[in-house]
Amino acid sequence: MEKIRITGVPEHFNYPWIKVIESQPFLQEGIELEWINEPKGSGAMNKALRSGETDLAIVLTESFIKDKIEGNPGLIIGLHVASPLIWGIHIPGNSSVDSVHQLKNHHFIISRYGSGSHLMAFLLAKRENWSPENLKFEVVGDLQGAKTALSGVEPKIFLWEKYTTKPLVDSGVFKRIGEVPTPWPCFSIVAHPLTLDKLQGTIEVLRNLVYDMSAELSIKDDYAKQLSKYYKIQEEDIKAWLNQTQWSTDNNISFKMLEKTMRVLLELGLIDQLFNPEDLLFRPMLSLVE
Repeated sequence: MEKIRITGVPEHFNYPWIKVIESQPFLQEGIELEWINEPKGSGAMNKALRSGETDLAIVLTESFIKDKIEGNPGLIIGLHVASPLIWGIHIPGNSSVDSVHQLKNHHFIISRYGSGSHLMAFLLAKRENWSPENLKFEVVGDLQGAKTALSGVEPKIFLWEKYTTKPLVDSGVFKRIGEVPTPWPCFSIVAHPLTLDKLQGTIEVLRNLVYDMSAELSIKDDYAKQLSKYYKIQEEDIKAWLNQTQWSTDNNISFKMLEKTMRVLLELGLIDQLFNPEDLLFRPMLSLVE
């Protein structure tokens, strides 16, 4: 039995993938789909793509582009979520700090270097006019590691998707004192080139099945209830998230968006060169638009 390994964060964004994989649409062709939860985020998924430990990954766009420029063999085969990611700015729940401006020169808690939590620290620093050279980082692996790191009173900063952490904010484990959105679509679907060489047709059908599932779920009356139950997030929070989330449901990808993302990463000092946007992509499966 051939197996296609698909890796993503264990968060509500990936529910359409979970539903498609549950249906195992390729079993009659001798192909099994395997979902791999990666709580450590995009940095760990980039590593899995580099080592060939996964065939597909649903990766933060900025994290993959940086890693691609640094040698990741993966190729974007489409977007998964076209809207920005809203990152919550978190500190310990018992901290007396109540303003982002008070956090200058404090440590950032990150899942790993090259992850979204790492890269977004530079975007926040730019917004707040903090010197990027003075940023200090503490690697904690995943959300559980962040809970441990923020269990004291020292005001360390942790950036993570705001609805994923909402239960921890509600319970007082974290305190959220602000937000910072990405200026680009948040999740891209990235495939290993060897998998594309071997199973391009199947991968394209799989991606399109996820697009169809995303479109189908988004119009269901009980979608928020399904997500709330599956991910243990309050239904009203899921509804708020759905109202600001735009799913990708076709193979269009914007040339200008890719250029803009790279220009921002270059301006932040996170990459040292610009790529031809087409070099990020597996063109046979995409329609490039303005």
